[in-house]
Amino acid sequence: MNPKHISLMIALALGAASLDAAASGYRFGSQSVSAQGTAESNGAEAADASTIFANPAGLSRLEGRQFMGGVTALVPHSTFQDSGSTRFTRGPTGGKAGQDDYAPSAVAAPSLYYSQKIDDRWTAGVGVFVPYGTKLDYDSDWSGRYALTNIKLEAITINPSVSFKLDEHHAFGFGVDAEFMKARLGQGVDVPGTIAAAQATGTGAVLARQIAALGGNPALLARAGDAHAGVEGKDWGYGFNLGYMYSPTESTRFGIAYRSSIKHELKGGATWDFSGVTTDPVVNQVLQGAAHRVNSAARVELRTPETLSINAFHQFDAKWAGMADVTWSRTSRMENIDIEFIGTTEGDEVIRQQWKNTVRVSLGANYKLNEDITLRGGIAHDDAPVRGDTLRHAALPDADRMQLSFGANWKLTPNSSVDLAYSYLDFKDANGNYTNNCNPTATSCTGNGETTRGTWKTHMQLIGVAYSYKF
Repeated sequence: MNPKHISLMIALALGAASLDAAASGYRFGSQSVSAQGTAESNGAEAADASTIFANPAGLSRLEGRQFMGGVTALVPHSTFQDSGSTRFTRGPTGGKAGQDDYAPSAVAAPSLYYSQKIDDRWTAGVGVFVPYGTKLDYDSDWSGRYALTNIKLEAITINPSVSFKLDEHHAFGFGVDAEFMKARLGQGVDVPGTIAAAQATGTGAVLARQIAALGGNPALLARAGDAHAGVEGKDWGYGFNLGYMYSPTESTRFGIAYRSSIKHELKGGATWDFSGVTTDPVVNQVLQGAAHRVNSAARVELRTPETLSINAFHQFDAKWAGMADVTWSRTSRMENIDIEFIGTTEGDEVIRQQWKNTVRVSLGANYKLNEDITLRGGIAHDDAPVRGDTLRHAALPDADRMQLSFGANWKLTPNSSVDLAYSYLDFKDANGNYTNNCNPTATSCTGNGETTRGTWKTHMQLIGVAYSYKF
């Protein structure tokens, strides 16, 4: 594939891939519109080029050259209600107790797949899809601002793959994953709470004298507001995926697929904005210096979870087909997010996650209405990786969810078709009681020491459309 075409696909995908996670963790829940119609239960169906994502061994079932391009729109509805968030001094954080507009009204993620049969045994292809993504924008004065004000995670994977057909019963697949990821996170800095702690320990008078010596107005300390911090980084990472498909008969198939973990070292920078703390720049400068907050390079290391899927497909008769999938994800790879500030005396900022592994179970069916239209449906249950209320952070207020999906494939011509899909996801109420363990007056770590208490409620709709063509 022409490198210019790859660059264009990355640009288009990243332009659209800012979204709430529809699957557990930060995973985006749909890399294929045809799969979405069955609640992602069709890993062993291998009906189109999107099998590159689900199971590359399925490429062996595709004839000629095939293209599939789709887009999935995600429409979330999320609310948060505070139940007693506090500063590290244990006083209330204040701010807005309710949030109902922190998730985007609608976003979209694309997917592109191409396959080509080489000979009777070998088939190759390439996929471009969105594996992870999230975007949350809380108000700068909401009650949990010291934990998070905004987060944006974007990722795109290029997945060249090949399959080998041993005989009519056995096929194998292999792919290489090149994954680009970038992320940005922002949060409030609790300057008023830090001043209160300084005054309680007797060091507040030292700050006041420093401000006065520089010509500032120490009286403004009593009316100081929050500062703001932002961290961003990006990285390429590499992994692989494997697949095997066993077909005991023409109407029955079993598949197993593995997608490896990918290590990312997101490198970028950290910025600290104290300009709005007071109306006096001298006061702001002294407070920033006292807090030892300086702009610097930053780094975050993380590993994406590997997944193992087992799936089955059976054609009952000329009209009905059933399918099932069980996917295990090693989300325990995500222990803590450690943000390092390079070249400074600041300690790491640690967002505790300590996720558990998850299992997703889905069932689906196809019904051939006539020669041109096939209807699809599916249901799935997906575990959240969050272990409990005390580890549920505002960056990912995740919870177990149920998914109900419907879809259709409409043949426009013998060589072209359109896929449509609709999914509704209902999340359990997510209670949070997360405490940052770093006292903001400490130098060995970075954080606000806040506790964010409240309940997130979420439901979500996914709407997908894709076009397929066989050359």
